[in-house]
Amino acid sequence: MSPIRLRRLAAGTASLAVVAGALAFAAAPAQADPVASGYGNGTAGVVQVISVNGACPSNQLSFSATYSNGAVSTAAPVSSGADGSATIYWTPSIAGTVTSAMIGSTCSPVTLGGASIAQVSTTTTFNAPNVAKVGQATKVTVYVTSANQSTYQPTGTVIVRDGSGNQVGSPMGLTAGPGQGQSYAYWWWTPPTQGTYVFQATYSGDANATTSQSYADTINASSSGNTISLSAPATVTAGSPVTLTASLVPSSMQGSVGFTYNGQPISASIPIVNGQASMSWNPTGSGAGVLGANYTTNGGATGSTTSKVTVNAGPTQSDLITLTQPGYGTWAPNGTYNLGKGSSFAFQASTLSGAPVTLAVSGPCTVSGLTLTVNGSGAACNLSAKSTGQNGYGPVTQNYTVNTTIGQQTATVAAPPSGPVNLKKTIILEAPGQADTNAGQNIVWSVQKSSKKVCKLGFPSDGSVTVKLVKRGQCTVNGKAPGIPGQWAPFKVQRTYTA
Repeated sequence: MSPIRLRRLAAGTASLAVVAGALAFAAAPAQADPVASGYGNGTAGVVQVISVNGACPSNQLSFSATYSNGAVSTAAPVSSGADGSATIYWTPSIAGTVTSAMIGSTCSPVTLGGASIAQVSTTTTFNAPNVAKVGQATKVTVYVTSANQSTYQPTGTVIVRDGSGNQVGSPMGLTAGPGQGQSYAYWWWTPPTQGTYVFQATYSGDANATTSQSYADTINASSSGNTISLSAPATVTAGSPVTLTASLVPSSMQGSVGFTYNGQPISASIPIVNGQASMSWNPTGSGAGVLGANYTTNGGATGSTTSKVTVNAGPTQSDLITLTQPGYGTWAPNGTYNLGKGSSFAFQASTLSGAPVTLAVSGPCTVSGLTLTVNGSGAACNLSAKSTGQNGYGPVTQNYTVNTTIGQQTATVAAPPSGPVNLKKTIILEAPGQADTNAGQNIVWSVQKSSKKVCKLGFPSDGSVTVKLVKRGQCTVNGKAPGIPGQWAPFKVQRTYTA
């Protein structure tokens, strides 16, 4: 910045001499104009170092800047010299237009020109722990900091949005501090479930500071408040297997998990899949102990967690399976049930222990999950339901006998229910693609002998079957499919229409 040459009024020093009865004045010695540098356009809160040379004694100096809105910003010299030099540290308090500035003194005030003071730019940062505990309040802080070592502490509000752009809570007002040129706002956030949450904060700006936005930040929530969490019952029973599950955040983590009991391995290395690794543990002995889970990522990072557990002596009772057939009811252990070929349904299953139920079958039947399908007839199917037991209940297997009988054929036909119809009405009995029963047998349609003068069958080229009432009276049509000896009973459907 170019030095600013200043003008001041210098009072000459008069010297009175009487020479030959006449008055004469001695001229004052010449003095250079003061020179100032460092003042000019700037930024709110950023100090301007103004150097003054050749001015009045510095301890008599003052500085003031007047804005176009009437606001005044002042400063005082903080260093001085006997030769009339001084250093003034002026920090513009607000942004705006300075119409005039003055370095004042008792001997010669000096007027400076105008200046433009710009808003200070800001940086917004989001501060939160990497991992938070599900259901527990976690403090999350947003800081807004002025740039270029500005002392201005931003005012206004901060808005936080989640990864989907939805606003989280209400706008938060800023509080000055804790550092110079810094303000902050915070709130307590309680993660509802385990997972990875994304947040981003935006500062609104004010008259002296510009808006800014933080980088997107992530918080991983887990049940333990740690990168790895262990899910296991607090109480188990010797001889009753339980499932141990280690969950990791973020769920994209790749690596493996090992489980321990009282510091000793109880599993091999188990790959992490979708953020989890599980094993079935069959505790032995009894007493208090500590379960552990430790992980190693493909990148070499490690971590661990522990959970206290109490192992009770052997199970007090065997588990009990409730196996329910929809539309029929609960099957009794060792019971015998009759099902026709082609029957297929999904059981509803539960246990006292809460353990899952698995089904197995032999004979002309198959199972898929909890769904039983009868594929043949004449021979019995032996069905078993199994629970591994847990939570103090021992494992159990319950057996059932399924007598397979001749299946009842069914078919979906287009023929509407029997009833009155209009004369000359054409009724679709079988739409294209509806020719077979569930046993794969073709349906053959016919008009009953007593109705042959009233209605006639039609066989359009699209493969459908129709009947048309050509005369007033009663029309009865029959659809039949042959049975399969030893497997399926014959099929018959009948409709009666009256015109």
